Amino acid sequence: MIVMATFTAQARVEIDVTRGNVEPLPIAITSFLGEGGLGAEIAGVVTSDLKRSGLFAPIDPAAFIENISDTNAQPNFQSWTAIKAQALVTGRVVSEGGGRFRTEFRLWDTYGGEQLVGSQYSTNPQNARRVGHIIADAIYKALTGEKGYFDTRVVYVAESGPKNKRVKQLAIMDQDGFNNRMLTNGSDLVLTPRFSPSRQEITYMSFAGGEPRVYLLQIETGQREVVGNFPSMTFSPRFSPDGQRIVMSLQQDGNANIYSMDLRSRSTTRLTNTPAIDTSPSFSPDGRRIVFESDRGGRQQLYVMGADGSSPTRISFGTGSYSTPVWSPRGDLIAFTKRSGGNFLIGVMRPDGKGERILTEGYHNEGPTWAPNGRLLMFFRETPGAGGGPKLYSIDLTGRNEQQVPTKTFASDPAWSPLLD
Repeated sequence: MIVMATFTAQARVEIDVTRGNVEPLPIAITSFLGEGGLGAEIAGVVTSDLKRSGLFAPIDPAAFIENISDTNAQPNFQSWTAIKAQALVTGRVVSEGGGRFRTEFRLWDTYGGEQLVGSQYSTNPQNARRVGHIIADAIYKALTGEKGYFDTRVVYVAESGPKNKRVKQLAIMDQDGFNNRMLTNGSDLVLTPRFSPSRQEITYMSFAGGEPRVYLLQIETGQREVVGNFPSMTFSPRFSPDGQRIVMSLQQDGNANIYSMDLRSRSTTRLTNTPAIDTSPSFSPDGRRIVFESDRGGRQQLYVMGADGSSPTRISFGTGSYSTPVWSPRGDLIAFTKRSGGNFLIGVMRPDGKGERILTEGYHNEGPTWAPNGRLLMFFRETPGAGGGPKLYSIDLTGRNEQQVPTKTFASDPAWSPLLD
């Protein structure tokens, strides 16, 4: 448990994340004072998070002129503007006894000469990295006006072993690749893990006992339950925004249709009824619409319909085929995989199909998932060759900040969590 107290001021220095090409903001992040290595560890997490976002350019500490020795005193702003730092982060770690510590941090506008945010967090040393993520989120929000995404986790399929005999396990990690752990033992094939938008719970496909089943897994307790036993193949289960329903594709008689299930009553409702393959459904954040892929027009394209299955409308009209759509948490965009000219592309379009933009392309890109603030995507990319395999990458909406996400094994099919409580 982390106890927090915060006070803020109006930012003068800020980043407009809605512009297509954002120049990273120079920011100085000092090592947090006190308590051995905890302060340096927390400051290191903050620095890494902000740098990986592509919006901030942390300044090399070797360039610092002022040595911060009292975080309660106002810094010498001229010492920081002299090295072009537009923002300054200071902090300290204080022992509270009983194995707990308190982290205090302040964010300063160096040119405006004022404090923008001040917060303190009380917890135990095992949560040091998480405190760093929370501080990075607070800085991100103060300087961009948008919610951060650093205090989050990603569930994915960890793949190991030879290419023709891969062992696939569910795994979970922090969004930066740390604190990785396995959630299943690899004895059964697992597919398509998806986070609940309202709690730390996932749904996924498993072939335990040789039968395709949809499971719910409580991450903290490890409690697992079967959502339903389906006599045919089941694909791509995904939660509704309120976490009370899942929507999925069931294959019967050679075609696949989309169904929703109420998780309380376990009753199912058929939403599409065509001889085509309808799959990969994803709710809009208001729960009123569903985007899905279908080959009802001859090849895979994207369609949007009401959450009750009404008025399906095609929205993708570019060259190539479209798949794995997922609605942004902001509601403004739909991410997708596109196959065209032998390449796999990750792109976004508006819910009416307009404004299509390709963010990245490669040998085999697939499976986009949104950060909870709707500003970044994570996906997996397969590398060719006998020793190749899938790896995770993140990219922002400008398409200019693509980075590999470190994992201990090959990794595919990521799903981003909501912000942790």
